[in-house]
Amino acid sequence: MLARQQASNGRTMASRTATLRTATAPVSRIPEIDRTVSEIGSKVAKARAERGWSLAQLAERAGLSTAAVHKIEKSGMTPTIASLMKVAAALGKSVGYFVEEVEAARPVTVIRSDQRSRLYTSKQGLELQNISGRYGPFWVAGAEAHLAPLADSGPEPMSHPGEELVLVLDGRMTFTIDGERYELDTGDSIHFRTVRPHSWANPDERPARAIWLAIRGS
Repeated sequence: MLARQQASNGRTMASRTATLRTATAPVSRIPEIDRTVSEIGSKVAKARAERGWSLAQLAERAGLSTAAVHKIEKSGMTPTIASLMKVAAALGKSVGYFVEEVEAARPVTVIRSDQRSRLYTSKQGLELQNISGRYGPFWVAGAEAHLAPLADSGPEPMSHPGEELVLVLDGRMTFTIDGERYELDTGDSIHFRTVRPHSWANPDERPARAIWLAIRGS
């Protein structure tokens, strides 16, 4: 789908969406497609915030005007494929991240060990390999986490809705939640509400590995 869109110069995302509606989308899915297009701006804003960039910084890296990026984020303008490709490249994302094709929710997802995708994270020294289905239809997202020696979540604690459950498979991890430190050895687990200020670290000079589950908040 994206290959066809990229080959069409001068057309906007809105016109391509209209083509999709006519060619492939059942009428019952049109609201889902509209929602996908309307969420492009918020996804751009979220990805920019994860990198700690200002509007001007993203605009400079993407070769767009600051006003254009602002309009995209506020859904005041539907970006062309060319503009979206530039924004995606600047943010280190695929175009598909912003316009993922709407699919019917599947009740079962199987991910083979050799088919895991790498999840984006802004945390240095942390690699996440996806082990779960799409976050939209499901409430839980899971990953196998690989932590580099002495990796940590950064100087500032995090806080957001939801819960996290972590099982240490190899090595050690520490979590600080509401100012209290918890040390986890291999085989230990921790489960907490993420609305509480929290941070994590690998305290050792060797890698650590864990299963990391995130339960989204309401």
